[in-house]
Amino acid sequence: MALRWFLLHSLIGSILFLVDVTHSVARDARKAYIVYMGDKPKNGMPVTPDLHVNILRDIVDSSINNDIAHEDLLLHSYKRSFHGFAAMLTEQESQKLAGMDGVVSVFPSKKVSVKTTTSWNFVGFPESIGSGPFESDIIIGVLDSGIWPELDSFNDVGFGPPPKKWKGICQGNNNFTCNNKIIGARYYKDSDFEEGEIQSPRDSSGHGTHCASVAAGNAVSNASINGLGLGTARGAVPSARIAVYKICWKDGCGGAELLAAIDDAIADGVDILSASTGTDAPADFLNDAFAIGTFHATVNGILVSMAAGNEGPLKKTVENIAPWQLSVAATTTNRQFITKVQLGNGKIYEGLSVHLHDLKGKFYPLIYGGDAPSKKEDGKGYASRFCVGDSLDADKIKGKIVLCDRPDKDGKGAGDGAKWWNASMGIILTGKQVVEETEYADNPVAAAYVNLEDNSNIYKYINKTRDPTATIWKSKEINDVLAPYVPSYSSRGPNALNPNILKPDIAAPGTYILAAFPPNVSNGAKYKLATGTSMACPHASSVAAYVKSFHPKWSPAAVQSALITTATPMSAKTTPHAEIAYGAGLINPSRAPYPGLVYDLDVQDYVDFLCSQGYSDKLLEQITRDKTTLCSSKSNNETVNDLNYPSFALPIKDPKFVNGVFHRTVTNVGSSNSIYRAKVVAPSGLKINVDPSVLSFTSLGQKKSFVVTVKGPIEQSSMVSASLVWDDGAFQVRSPIVVYIQL
Repeated sequence: MALRWFLLHSLIGSILFLVDVTHSVARDARKAYIVYMGDKPKNGMPVTPDLHVNILRDIVDSSINNDIAHEDLLLHSYKRSFHGFAAMLTEQESQKLAGMDGVVSVFPSKKVSVKTTTSWNFVGFPESIGSGPFESDIIIGVLDSGIWPELDSFNDVGFGPPPKKWKGICQGNNNFTCNNKIIGARYYKDSDFEEGEIQSPRDSSGHGTHCASVAAGNAVSNASINGLGLGTARGAVPSARIAVYKICWKDGCGGAELLAAIDDAIADGVDILSASTGTDAPADFLNDAFAIGTFHATVNGILVSMAAGNEGPLKKTVENIAPWQLSVAATTTNRQFITKVQLGNGKIYEGLSVHLHDLKGKFYPLIYGGDAPSKKEDGKGYASRFCVGDSLDADKIKGKIVLCDRPDKDGKGAGDGAKWWNASMGIILTGKQVVEETEYADNPVAAAYVNLEDNSNIYKYINKTRDPTATIWKSKEINDVLAPYVPSYSSRGPNALNPNILKPDIAAPGTYILAAFPPNVSNGAKYKLATGTSMACPHASSVAAYVKSFHPKWSPAAVQSALITTATPMSAKTTPHAEIAYGAGLINPSRAPYPGLVYDLDVQDYVDFLCSQGYSDKLLEQITRDKTTLCSSKSNNETVNDLNYPSFALPIKDPKFVNGVFHRTVTNVGSSNSIYRAKVVAPSGLKINVDPSVLSFTSLGQKKSFVVTVKGPIEQSSMVSASLVWDDGAFQVRSPIVVYIQL
């Protein structure tokens, strides 16, 4: 069991891999323009993104710009209160658009200064949207490392007493107290306490505090780390209540503690559980504490949001893959931090990291870690070149900047020990994985994280220069124009146990997330910038709570469906592995409470799913303690394809033979009288049929069933992406369809 606390991985490598020179040149020639087309059409004709894409096809010369898809140029479609769109255009194209009939004006989209910590605004959820009608009644249970209750993110000014449904307690020892914001707290430990561990719900690592702040923290203005990331730190549901279940300690997050916590959380009365934890290797459902605990939470009406894992970009690494778990991948936002390394010869390399140390342009001697082994080393400098632990000689690095190599495959400790190198002036790290100490602004030395090519160039400079020197500049915040994309650290699918269930389900901001942090862990700082699917998970938990605040009686599956079908589609051009990296796409909080249709599931549906996996009636009776929820005749006749899931995944063995059938049922939660029409987008060769292709509803809560048939052959490829959208003109209910060669 592992705490999702691996931070800041090879974003530079991902960008270099994804963007070629031609594409970069084309993007550089473009900038964002707003095309205003006045009020909405009065003839009742719906305005769709397809209309705007067609306009772009008439404007953009594809023979000149054949490296750019017209769909990718479209940034936003405005179709609810007025008509228009935003797109990446050249100046010539903007002038051509300005002369078209129906266009009122075309003008550049100028950047303005905003006071925000970025992630919620980036996903289209500014503070002005407001709260749901029952937000203060929603309770989010956070399964993590505890919480630091004295921080502003958790004060209870303006809060009334806890909801009447709350049955929990507050284990308030060691000066820990709850309030009307943190209404309950418990801690669990199945072994002896280690040095530095706090025997209370108080957080001793910071992870739980950070995640709780993202999920339901109060809105706190002017939050930053000495000016970096300045803005308002908040959750999507700042009026929601928090219940803390401390299950994570120095040795990780135990399954026993997790089950005890979920057992309590169900009885306590939480609505949503947020768990930035998971198993390193998916196991049989009945041998996985996470799967078992979350199953019981789900059948008791509690949605569980969980981190997808930080073992990417390798395939089949996604965690928390049961259909009753919401598995959340991480994306970037438009905020990026760079740290420049300047050599004595004038060469400058841009690294990725966050630190606040200002060397003020002063140059210091530059050495290679492998040339400074400690007396414990064998003289070859093997560990010292990775700058691991105490492998460096403090006398040799005193007053110098140290270049570190990329660690071995499992070398998660690259740079470990830098926190204690008071003698060194700075460190330059390399490779995929970097320890957390070097990625935080409170690191006592200047630090930069460079890619392999830059490492090689810096190493050559050291060897070819008599007295090599360098300086590391203070980190700067820049705009990442490629965002959102899934960075390399986020775990990928396919689902290792059930390849017919698409995992991860959805993606949410997880890179450079600023949130509350215990000051005793971070040298007095009350905020941290952290990266990982651990940070993405509470974003999804928060949006789930937001949906629940509008629809308190919705089942966990209905809430999960709403998040999946309203997600904003992402581009495979900026994220390798497409849907098995980001699921249905980027979470969309403002649309999530209004999905139109939901793919609902109940206990019997999950039982039938388990039956299709070979579990017996006897086992299921033990699980549910209900003789009525046994394998039904339905489960004997249908396959795992027929679980009423809001996404479609079809594993195949040969791209020449594609044949899949999916049965689904949707429930109307939009307009009482509505007619939905099926719209399918599929690549060449993939034939998708929806029967019936029109669904008519006359009341809320009404259910309609349909069948999706997927046939090939497809082009020789490891994976192809398609989608099904049910559209009634007001609601667009989108489900990804993925066909891939089973590994």
